[in-house]
Amino acid sequence: MPHRYDHRDESSPPAPRECDRLVVIGFNDESLAFGLRDVLCELEEESVIEVGDAVVATRNANGKVRLHQSIPLISGRAALGAFGGLLMGMLLLNPLFGVVAGAAAGAAAGALGDVGIDDAFMKSLGETLIPGSSALFVIVRNTKPEQLLERLQPFAGRCKVLQSTMSPENETILRNLLEGALHQAQSTESKP
Repeated sequence: MPHRYDHRDESSPPAPRECDRLVVIGFNDESLAFGLRDVLCELEEESVIEVGDAVVATRNANGKVRLHQSIPLISGRAALGAFGGLLMGMLLLNPLFGVVAGAAAGAAAGALGDVGIDDAFMKSLGETLIPGSSALFVIVRNTKPEQLLERLQPFAGRCKVLQSTMSPENETILRNLLEGALHQAQSTESKP
């Protein structure tokens, strides 16, 4: 189903920014969630989708839940802080001090502030997964639905939408794609 913002001509003003939508997709194994996250990263590079955050939660055979962030917050912020410190240090004629101070400030900010999806929520939902399974938590912003749905085809019937803050229409489209083959297989197995 086409998205309301995707059908505009070149002379139209840019579409308004959409609200962030959280989608949680469950998988029966630990590896498929990582595969889908990789596909979403590729699609983001191709400007098909804008991802605010993407985290994989796995529950191993012993029942332990682990969260796999897409970007390590402390090291990412430390690098950003080091770069900002370098620029400030160059202005103050002491780049080495700027890099060290900026990296320390960035690391502290990364350790103190978490952005994106709430870790407690992800851990809580991760506890409901069966051992050996996984879930992908993703914040989605702007999308090009036709291209996105086409690239999600390899995951059809291999996962299930666990939670979503998408519109009911868009959630139905996503569920039909990702779970459709699964429901068809289950209904064929139950026929005599």
